[in-house]
Amino acid sequence: MGEARSQVLWSHTSSVLAMLANIHRDAKRSKVYHPADFNPHAKKRIQPRTVVGIEALKHIFIDRQSELQ
Repeated sequence: MGEARSQVLWSHTSSVLAMLANIHRDAKRSKVYHPADFNPHAKKRIQPRTVVGIEALKHIFIDRQSELQ
């Protein structure tokens, strides 16, 4: 019961926090905030990862060094 109450209270609080953050953000420099960004009970969105092969690292650290010299 205590956990459910905490979730409801954080739901309201995070909505207000997101609204305030969006009001005061610079639209050109920052992203839009969502209530889930401020809610500790919300499930975090996982960013998809890009898998890169070893060739990319070779290009960055070895091939580029020889190009710069």
